[in-house]
Amino acid sequence: MAKELKELTPRSESYTQWYQDLVIKADLAENSAVRGCMVIKPYGYAIWEKMQRQLDDMFKETGHMNAYFPLFIPKSFLSREADHVEGFAKECAVVTHYRLKANPDGDGVVVDPQAKLEEELIVRPTSETIIWNTYKNWIQSHRDLPILCNQWANVVRWEMRTRLFLRTAEFLWQEGHTAHATKDEAEEEARRMLDVYATFAEEYMAMPVVRGVKSANERFAGAVDTYTIEALMQDGKALQSGTSHFLGQNFAKAFNVTFADKDGNRDYVWATSWGVSTRLMGALIMTHSDDNGLVLPPKLAPFQVVIVPIYRNEEQLAQIDEKAQQIIAALRAKGISVKYDNSDNKKPGWKFAEYELKGVPVRLAMGARDLENNTVEVARRDTLTKETLSLDNIENTVADLLDDIQKNIFRKALNYRQEHTITVDTYEEFKEKIEEGGFILAHWDGTPETEERIKAETKATIRCIPLAGDTTPGVCMVTGKPSVQRVLFARAY
Repeated sequence: MAKELKELTPRSESYTQWYQDLVIKADLAENSAVRGCMVIKPYGYAIWEKMQRQLDDMFKETGHMNAYFPLFIPKSFLSREADHVEGFAKECAVVTHYRLKANPDGDGVVVDPQAKLEEELIVRPTSETIIWNTYKNWIQSHRDLPILCNQWANVVRWEMRTRLFLRTAEFLWQEGHTAHATKDEAEEEARRMLDVYATFAEEYMAMPVVRGVKSANERFAGAVDTYTIEALMQDGKALQSGTSHFLGQNFAKAFNVTFADKDGNRDYVWATSWGVSTRLMGALIMTHSDDNGLVLPPKLAPFQVVIVPIYRNEEQLAQIDEKAQQIIAALRAKGISVKYDNSDNKKPGWKFAEYELKGVPVRLAMGARDLENNTVEVARRDTLTKETLSLDNIENTVADLLDDIQKNIFRKALNYRQEHTITVDTYEEFKEKIEEGGFILAHWDGTPETEERIKAETKATIRCIPLAGDTTPGVCMVTGKPSVQRVLFARAY
């Protein structure tokens, strides 16, 4: 039974099927009755909640406050900023009527043709337009700036080829939208939030990222510059894991949002927007997990420790229960989240397999002999190793172990990225190496035409122009024209 519970398609056989198996079997999410949409199950949502809580704290530490804006956006708003509407037009879900009525020809309901909206409403694909229409009423002078708002919401982008967490028609995210008096202030904000995302990814998700700026072809629709963090998954593909956009004055001009500066002169407001989504769940799974199931960083695990009693009779269970409660109290006093599974409907072997599959960082198993010896069996999920340890100061032992697991899985992911990041100088070598997966650093002449050619011929895209690293000029691997610096290429999700 335990083997059946854990049976996953090996990554070496089909990485795509392994991912799908794992999301389903680990109780993270499932497909819904609505095509392209997902149900996030309680265990999966518990991970998202921990992400959300930490990010929310980090946003507030940088001066941001949460607000909420409408789900529906008048169609005319999306026409105000040309690049923006072009970027999202093909993904928009449109509401045309506001009422149903009983079907006159039989059972069920039909759309009431008399209830047609005067203006169609777009189900929020992103909120720049509705927010900047609102900011017009909030901003009159420099004293009203900056506005530092974030909202946690759902969005809809009509995707037909979907994959749980990575790409669904509806997904959850946060989107920050800020307004500033100067260009420098807005650019600083965009870079600051990129750093917040990178810090979260590396310190909490244990996922190393490359910080960079997108090429013109890859930037957000309506942005002047898009900053990004890019991560490398275990199959050698890149995953864009967070973006922060310097929007210039584009949306302020589109919605006529101006302010009076200290000298009384009027100017358009400068803007940013930035966001991460439940796609981070996919990143977390694909960065760390293995053929045995999830591997979760302790800082984001729904519970960091599970205690499983091993007993032959009710008397033994009662004794273990008593000891377990003492351990739980000591662990919780250290801020460690614990689950005690003394349910009698599953054998210990099944429980071990289940919690291994679900990626619980530390498992404690306790039997009658452990009670006699004042010991406990400690298993760590990242290395699948176990040892018997004294219960004396177990809370400090486990705290140190969790810290070591967090660092170890980051180190493992970083080593993987370093081993799969190469530098090439010729297009022939590039075309050969891109088939092997991973990040490739290569020179590019900076033109959209060359970028499009590389994408068409190799399916690789420029993930970013790194903000740190080798900035030595060279020549483009494709055209031989001058190149300012190497850029980061990969095939991507």
